[in-house]
Amino acid sequence: MAEAPAVKAETLAAVAHIKPVGEFGSKAWCVACAEGGMKLLEDANLPKDIEWGFSEIYTHPPARLMEGGREQCGYYMLVKNGKITGGDGATDEVRSTVGFNIEARWAAICNQSSSLYNSAGAQQRTADELVLYAAIEEYVGRPNPLERGGGPERIWFPEINAAFGKNGGLHNIAASMQSPSPEYADLPTTVMRVPDFGAMSDEQKQFFVKLCGVEL
Repeated sequence: MAEAPAVKAETLAAVAHIKPVGEFGSKAWCVACAEGGMKLLEDANLPKDIEWGFSEIYTHPPARLMEGGREQCGYYMLVKNGKITGGDGATDEVRSTVGFNIEARWAAICNQSSSLYNSAGAQQRTADELVLYAAIEEYVGRPNPLERGGGPERIWFPEINAAFGKNGGLHNIAASMQSPSPEYADLPTTVMRVPDFGAMSDEQKQFFVKLCGVEL
């Protein structure tokens, strides 16, 4: 198996102290991610007139992640009126604010979100995911079964980008707080931890497609 792109030593050092708090999409993990992102934004001393929203909603999550009356699986941050807020889920206000607001199938991005990486690793993850999505399309026999794409335009202001690149980067902070999900224990994956659909048995393929909320 090929090796994953190297992660800079300073990146690894910046997140070395961070411990897992919960599975990808769990309330504990989402709250921790929001708090981590808010801290980066607060430390950046952003211009007072910036309005920017961030939300990631993960659809078709395992039932265990929605226990306790939880209504959404995901987290948000909002920069507005000189204040920075964030937390579990995402309000309509956040979703309608210019920024980065997405929905994605939980199973399709869960496992690889625990990989630490810099730009080369991010590119490799994207490449591996495109292979995964194409393989699922071929397997189920219809285009875009994961309903990827669409939604509002994704806008990243330079000040936001710079803030989220500090202290190891928001992605690597979130990845370091993620604990494994049992669904992936026996599934083959790439070096970037993207599920390797082509290497799965037919039973595993059926399991994974169902996990993604796709009807066969």
